[in-house]
Amino acid sequence: MNQRAALMRRIHAELIDGYDEELELEIEDQFVDDLSDPTEEEQAALREHRQTYFRELFRLQGELVKLQDWVVRTGHKVVILFEGRDAAGKGGVIKRITQRLNPRVCRVAALPAPNDRERTQWYFQRYVAHLPAAGEIVLFDRSWYNRAGVERVMGFCTDEQYEEFFRTVPEFEKMLVRSGIQLIKYWFSISDDEQYLRFLSRIHDPLKQWKLSPMDLESRRRWEDYTKAKEAMLERTHIEQARWWVVQAVDKKKARLNCIHHLLGQMNYVEFEHPEIVLPPRERRDDYVRRPVAPEMFVPEVY
Repeated sequence: MNQRAALMRRIHAELIDGYDEELELEIEDQFVDDLSDPTEEEQAALREHRQTYFRELFRLQGELVKLQDWVVRTGHKVVILFEGRDAAGKGGVIKRITQRLNPRVCRVAALPAPNDRERTQWYFQRYVAHLPAAGEIVLFDRSWYNRAGVERVMGFCTDEQYEEFFRTVPEFEKMLVRSGIQLIKYWFSISDDEQYLRFLSRIHDPLKQWKLSPMDLESRRRWEDYTKAKEAMLERTHIEQARWWVVQAVDKKKARLNCIHHLLGQMNYVEFEHPEIVLPPRERRDDYVRRPVAPEMFVPEVY
C-alpha cells in the first residue's frame, strides 16, 4: 500500500510539472502586475482572476483534446487564420491552443516573407502547400491576408496586385470550403494605447526585444494606415462561406478564453469513448546486462 501511495504521489507531481508550462508562460503577466505595486485588495482580485483563468483554460484545453480526437476519427480538415496588429496576442492564443495537442494533428504555419522565387509564383501558391490533409488542423499565424495588410501599407504590392487579391480571395476561399476544408478567420483587435503599452514592454524586456522588428516599429507609426487597410479587408472579404470573427484582445487572458471557446463552438464534435489503457509489464531477461555510459558523455549537473 505504501508503494502504491508513493507511486500516486509521483504521478501527481508529474501532472503538476506538466501544468507548470502554462504557469511559465504567465510569468510575464504577473511580472507586469507586480510592477504596478498593487494593494492587498488588488492582489486578492488578481489571484482570483488568475484562478478563474487557469481553471477555464485547462477545461477548454481538455475540450480541444476531444476536438482533436474527433477531427482525426472523422477525417475533418480545418484551417484557422489568426490576423491582427503586431502585439495583438495572436501568438499567445496559438500557444494555448496547441499546448496540449498532438503536433502531427494540429500544426502552425508561420511563413516568412516570400523569397525571390515565391514572389514570381501565383500569390496563394506558397500557402496551399500548408493546407491540411484529412484529420488535420492548421493554424496560420498570419496568412494570405498579408497582402491586404502589411503589403498594402508598406507598399510591397502594386495597386493592381492589391485589387486582384480582393477579386481572387473570395473565390479561393470558396474553393477551399467546397473541397471540404472548414475555414475560420479571426481578427484580434486591440486599442492604440494597448499596442503602445505592449511595444514599450517589449522594448524594456531583454527576453522579448527580438519580437520587435523594424517593420513592427514602422507599423506603429502607420497606425491609421493599418486601420484603413483592416477596415477594407474586413468589408471586402467577409463572405458567407468564410466570415471574419473579431476577438476583443485588450485583455489577453479573456481574449484567449473567448477565442478558444468560440473555436470549439464552430464544430459539432463529440467525445469518443476510449478503451481502458493497461500498461503491459516490462519484459526482463536474465541474459541482459546494461552497459555503463562513459562519464564524459553526461551533461554536467549544474542544477
